[in-house]
Amino acid sequence: MGRDKEDVVKALLWTMAGVLVVAVLVIGVPAIALHASGPFYDPEKQVEAIGEVTRFVFRNPHSFLYVDAPNTGGEMTAWEIEMGGALSMGRRGWTPETIKVGDQIKVVGQPSRAPGTFGMCCAELTKPDGSPIRP
Repeated sequence: MGRDKEDVVKALLWTMAGVLVVAVLVIGVPAIALHASGPFYDPEKQVEAIGEVTRFVFRNPHSFLYVDAPNTGGEMTAWEIEMGGALSMGRRGWTPETIKVGDQIKVVGQPSRAPGTFGMCCAELTKPDGSPIRP
C-alpha cells in the first residue's frame, strides 16, 4: 500500500514539474524574444540623424518614428526608429501628439544590422539643438 502512494506522489510531482517548465517556456521565452534588440541592432555602433518627422506611430508592442534626414552626400535617407510600446511610453507622459509630423528632430541610436536598411533603436531623441523633447 505504501509503495502505491509513493508512486502516485512521484507521478504528481513530475506532472507539476512538467507543467511548470511548459509555463515558463510559454510565458518567458516570448517576453525575452520580444525585448531583445541585439539580434536586430548593433549595440557596439551609434548613428545620428537630424531631420524632419514624417510619421509617428504610437502603438503596442512598439512605437515607430519615421524621420527623413540628409546623409553625408546630401541625399535624403528615410529612417525608421523603433521605440517602446505606447503603454510604457504613456506612463512617462508620451501621447500620439508628443512628436508631430514636420517636427525637426535629432536621433542618436543603435543602427540596424540588416544591410541596406536605415533602422535604429535604443535612440535618444532631442531637438536639433540638443534640448530635450518633453512629453
